[in-house]
Amino acid sequence: MRKSLFLCFSLWLLLAAGCVTVNVYFPEAAAQQAADRFIDSVIDAQDAAPAKPASSTSPRRDPPAPTARPPAAMLLELLVPSAQAAQTPDLTLETPATRAIHARMRERFAHDLAPLLDGGVVGLTRDGLVALRDADGLDPAARARAEAVIAAENRDREALYREIAQANGHPEWEAQIRVTFARSWIEHARPGWYHQDAAGRWQR
Repeated sequence: MRKSLFLCFSLWLLLAAGCVTVNVYFPEAAAQQAADRFIDSVIDAQDAAPAKPASSTSPRRDPPAPTARPPAAMLLELLVPSAQAAQTPDLTLETPATRAIHARMRERFAHDLAPLLDGGVVGLTRDGLVALRDADGLDPAARARAEAVIAAENRDREALYREIAQANGHPEWEAQIRVTFARSWIEHARPGWYHQDAAGRWQR
């Protein structure tokens, strides 16, 4: 009789697990932190020093022994093992593709993009890209070089947002990642740089 009750309860758990809907929300806080770190390392001329592991002088303690759980609870964990974790996912930023993009953007910023931003020729757009803002003082050759820098930078930025979304298994996050990076680019703008407001107007 007891075995029959357990089998019935197990069947009920299976049916209940089939009705579980796991909502994976965009990890906005993690995305903001990742964007800040990425942009800092592109704009900053010096690499950040690696963090040192924290040391502790407290005596080592053995982890507590796991407490026994009812079989029903263990079965439910097997059926829905990551529902809670999936609701607050981390954000993966490090991939071979993003590292290559980062290297190109860092090099481009130091030699080509920073002077254009400092001079007001190029500005940061509201959608996470860069655009030609004022080319009146440029001769045709200088304008062509500026446009080439802008095109290369925007290709890498587009690829970066897409790669981060795909690396995390959620291509639908690309638009939200772009918004997060756009906000962070503007927040990290140096004094005198132009950027677009929500209406697309240039301002400093």
